[in-house]
Amino acid sequence: MTTPAWDPAQYLRFADERTRPLRELIARVPALPDRADTVVLDIGCGPGNSTAVLRERWPRARITGIDSSAAMLATARAEGEPTAEYLLADARAYDPAPARPDLIVSNATLQWIDGHLDLIPRWAAAVRPGGAVAFQVPGNFDAPSHTLLADLCHSPRWRDLLGTGTGGTADNGAGNTDAGGTGTVRAGVHPPERYLDALAAVGCLPDVWETTYRTLLPGPDPVLEWVKGTALRPVLTALTDPADRDDFLAEYGRLLREAYPPGPYGTVFPFRRIFAVGVKRR
Repeated sequence: MTTPAWDPAQYLRFADERTRPLRELIARVPALPDRADTVVLDIGCGPGNSTAVLRERWPRARITGIDSSAAMLATARAEGEPTAEYLLADARAYDPAPARPDLIVSNATLQWIDGHLDLIPRWAAAVRPGGAVAFQVPGNFDAPSHTLLADLCHSPRWRDLLGTGTGGTADNGAGNTDAGGTGTVRAGVHPPERYLDALAAVGCLPDVWETTYRTLLPGPDPVLEWVKGTALRPVLTALTDPADRDDFLAEYGRLLREAYPPGPYGTVFPFRRIFAVGVKRR
């Protein structure tokens, strides 16, 4: 599947809902000194909404937002936290060690990176003793929002256009894989226990948990609008013909309306997240 072209405006349509897990994540980070030489790295900062949340917690720290999308960073610089620094870099290649961070935060980014467990030793080694590595990732890849997308991408109408084929494994449009078009998603995240083990193995005291939010989304086709900001980005990037894109959205939207019927007050969208904080031992 094509590398996604990000749409900051679409992503920010649900900015409050997307930053709530981050607020709960950093609430579990042990107290760090709030001073000018405290260094916080926001890896995968997107359009800067996460960086702004970090600034609220550490008003005087030196905060750097890092992202691989120039479009996201342009929005972050124009509309995000104005006192932060921003850096265009791929999380897989970025070396945080020269910054000597007190805290590395990654908000809903690692699910896009194959083999992201390999980043944890590098990040933990870079953090100063007493500092922390903190991240959260979605844990809803077996939910209808994702399994329906995987099935649709593998269907006869779309598999050639999207390069998903008919067998083996193929990207399901969410940064993960779907085996043989069966709809069985192999998520790009791991069970919470794997993150606990990974943090403990590199000398961190781990705090790992999970939460399922029942988010009430307003308006017509709200689940479709939600995934258009994230899981659908590779699909929308690959479908270069506007007519194909409209047809795909119409078909996927119909499936989502059946899976997530609206209620009297909006549409309930279960939203599972996995959280991990590792404090580096002194």
